[in-house]
Amino acid sequence: MEICNREDRLCDMPCGKASRLVDNGEKLRREKVSTLRQLIDALYEAYDTDNVNIDYVKDLMMSYKSNPAEWKKFAKFDRYRYTRNLVDAGNDRFNLMVLCWGEGHGSAIHDHADSHCVMKILQGKLCETRYAWPTGSETENEDQLKELEKNTLDVNDICYINDSLGLHRVENPSAMNPAVSLHLYSPPFSSCSVFNKQTGQKSTCKVTFWSKYGEGRNRVKNYLHISQKFYLTAQFSIYLSAKTHIKESCSISKLHLRRWKSLQRFKFSYGRT
Repeated sequence: MEICNREDRLCDMPCGKASRLVDNGEKLRREKVSTLRQLIDALYEAYDTDNVNIDYVKDLMMSYKSNPAEWKKFAKFDRYRYTRNLVDAGNDRFNLMVLCWGEGHGSAIHDHADSHCVMKILQGKLCETRYAWPTGSETENEDQLKELEKNTLDVNDICYINDSLGLHRVENPSAMNPAVSLHLYSPPFSSCSVFNKQTGQKSTCKVTFWSKYGEGRNRVKNYLHISQKFYLTAQFSIYLSAKTHIKESCSISKLHLRRWKSLQRFKFSYGRT
């Protein structure tokens, strides 16, 4: 699969393929997508070729207008960091996902592993800061990354980046309001490089999904399992402590009784499914 923009391809492309790019643009002007489902269907059609027009993909992302009723089931927040929530895997040609940014959450400075990224704001505002690639070698570079530009994006705005345009960092500048964004990555990737702003040194970072297709990762179930293990461990510990105390004084202290009652409340609260 080859991804290109309209101008790059029309100059040196066979007539048949070039006309397909023009037809895609004309089709979009006639029929703009109005729902998230229509957007996904249109993206599948756009990627059903070996020569993908990234300008057409950007136009599709721009034409969709945010509707919380359509994307809220994919919007899974985490208290401590932003989350990546897969909406559609795109037959392994693209990934469409919803990213959720709590107040003040932001990404590291990162590249895109030779992928194309289109980001659209669905709720709130996001600040994108772009940086030039480090100039030194991976081992010797100690220069601070050069900031190229900074832009604040509002609802329904889009931005586009690939590695030829540099690195970037995205953050929610608000201390009061969360933000939600829709991202398309093509081709999909499972790891990228993150960069130290002060030294330019990079390291590899694996990227994962907080949720897929609107379903969580059984965090509650896992939490209950861990809680029950904690309960059993604590219960056995108090049993041993009480047993030892009985041997010494033939009575259980009020502290042990309070702990025992506390554990019974813990079991009642977290042992339910």
